[in-house]
Amino acid sequence: MNINLVGRHVELNDRIKSQIQSGADSLTKYQLNITSFKAVIAVEEKSSLKTISAEFSIKIAHRNSITIKQKAKDLAVAIDNAFDKAHIILNREHDKIKDHRKDGLEVSTYKHISSIESSDFVEDEIVPQELELYKPMEVAEALDILKDSGKQFYVFYDNEQKMRVIYKISENRFGLY
Repeated sequence: MNINLVGRHVELNDRIKSQIQSGADSLTKYQLNITSFKAVIAVEEKSSLKTISAEFSIKIAHRNSITIKQKAKDLAVAIDNAFDKAHIILNREHDKIKDHRKDGLEVSTYKHISSIESSDFVEDEIVPQELELYKPMEVAEALDILKDSGKQFYVFYDNEQKMRVIYKISENRFGLY
């Protein structure tokens, strides 16, 4: 996680930096793949009232970023309130993912299917075959190979190095791609 700390009109001392660092580290317990964490601590003065705001921007991989802003009269209180709110929001995000996974089938509900039972469920089976493309050949040559093999089609390269497919349409009829 990339952590960025910014202080606007306030000096961030080591105590504040360590408080934010430990708070950011505590957010990893939700296992949300947090890519970056940015904390902006600012002092705002309006008509002789001094307020401190703590704004956190949390970016989560493959999800929307989360922005949290809390204001208080004390710096530590603003930071603590922002982290409390961050924990609530990240816990909610974690629960969404966790609940989403529960909607699907659970692994414990699957029963072991033996190879004999599984053949009952399979309608079409695809068996990978290795092509035997040794040398270019004439179409008549490929037709003879197809007739002798008893297969439905035969793939070959013709004399112009084009890949061709000859296939059976009916007993004495053949197609060529």
